[in-house]
Amino acid sequence: MSPAERQPAFLIDNGYFEKCEDFDFNGCKVQASRLGYRMTASFVRTFFGRVFNYPFAVFTDEMLRPEQQDMAVFADGVDNIVGTHQRVAESYFADGSIEMACPPLKALLHIMARGSCDGRDVNHPGFRVLFNRDSVVASAWYDRRLEAKQRHDIKLWRHHATYLENFLKKKNYAEEAQRLGIPARLESARAMCHKVKTGEYLASLQGTIGLQPLDQ
Repeated sequence: MSPAERQPAFLIDNGYFEKCEDFDFNGCKVQASRLGYRMTASFVRTFFGRVFNYPFAVFTDEMLRPEQQDMAVFADGVDNIVGTHQRVAESYFADGSIEMACPPLKALLHIMARGSCDGRDVNHPGFRVLFNRDSVVASAWYDRRLEAKQRHDIKLWRHHATYLENFLKKKNYAEEAQRLGIPARLESARAMCHKVKTGEYLASLQGTIGLQPLDQ
């Protein structure tokens, strides 16, 4: 497959992958959409046909759509997946670590555990847009990470400057301090102490991963 052929949008738009949809079975809703997308017969014919003489002998219709083998077993398997999602997600609520999650992950955990987040499911545009880079960068969660990184750097450069100041106070190391260029290093450390306090430095952190706030 070429790079262009590997793009999700290309595969979906050309019918090589299809979305699994929820359906009712024996009066109960089966959340097959949790499975996402799956390859179609067109995918097998087009791409596996480049490797196998008889690609449909390798991937039969029953393998591509396992519900054709046994609908009850398929529905039970999906229910097990949904149940596992719920159990795992609930553990994040139980220990409070849900509050540490970035906005898209936090919303996803709500959906996994409770079925929706602010009335939105996984297919809602308002949920899916949370995974865009611009959405994450514009979030309060991200701002707190950058502020935590700035506080850390202020403390770090203060520590560096204090250490160098104390080193220069040791008279028996005066010659060594000059050899190592400690006075110049101290001036650089003091300059960094001033720099990391500024709003310009905070702005320069945009695009970085920041730092996990200590209060979370």
